[in-house]
Amino acid sequence: MNLDGARVLLTGATGGLGQAIARALHARGATLLLTGRRADVLEPLAAEVGGVAFASDLADREAVAELLAQTGRVDVLVANAGLPASGGLHSFSVEEIDRALTVNLRAPMLLAHALTPAMVQRGSGHLVFMSSLSGRAAAPGSSVYAATKFGLRGFGLALREDLAGKGVGVSVVLPGFIREAGMFADSGAKLPGYVGTKRPEDVARATVKAIEQNRAELDVAPLPLRAGALLASVAPGPIGAVQRKLGAVKTSEAIGRGQTGKR
Repeated sequence: MNLDGARVLLTGATGGLGQAIARALHARGATLLLTGRRADVLEPLAAEVGGVAFASDLADREAVAELLAQTGRVDVLVANAGLPASGGLHSFSVEEIDRALTVNLRAPMLLAHALTPAMVQRGSGHLVFMSSLSGRAAAPGSSVYAATKFGLRGFGLALREDLAGKGVGVSVVLPGFIREAGMFADSGAKLPGYVGTKRPEDVARATVKAIEQNRAELDVAPLPLRAGALLASVAPGPIGAVQRKLGAVKTSEAIGRGQTGKR
């Protein structure tokens, strides 16, 4: 799909990844409809990229309908908003589980449900769902987060099949550990030296590539991490044992501690 002049709804625009994606889309000529919870970040970003800001908290179950009542036509959806959800299952309250499911999975599904009929009628459009390598491979201390990201990945890939041949593309982007900005970076956790990272700009480039080339999936992680995630999806038992021996539990506990107050 050609992004020049396309009206792109980007959720989670106030986070570090969202800001990088907004700038990359702007560079391709997109007209940006930006939404996020923090108006103090959202409005300057909208001014920078010539977009329109819509402050919205997708944890509110009525937020999707209220948002779409304001945005008008949407040619491309980039469902990037997400809540941190690392930590053992019993470290979550029921309310925190509900918030993670609402923001990370329910809201993207409802946005797609509302936007795709008009896209199909026009014979053009694209949807990008920001999943994670945690949507391909399970890790310790990530049961809630993995549930949302496995679900989002499955939803996106199945929807792609439903919309095949109708002029509407669907892509899933799966970042690994991202330095400088995003949930992992904000947690303050440190990775073992052998685990590589990528930058927010790499996620932004993958998002643009997904839209312009109608790619089904794009991983954003160094090759060893991508290979490990692929192996884990094929042989979860053995790879899980290897992860634990390499210290994955310690790393996941550190990430969970850094994210507890942001659920």
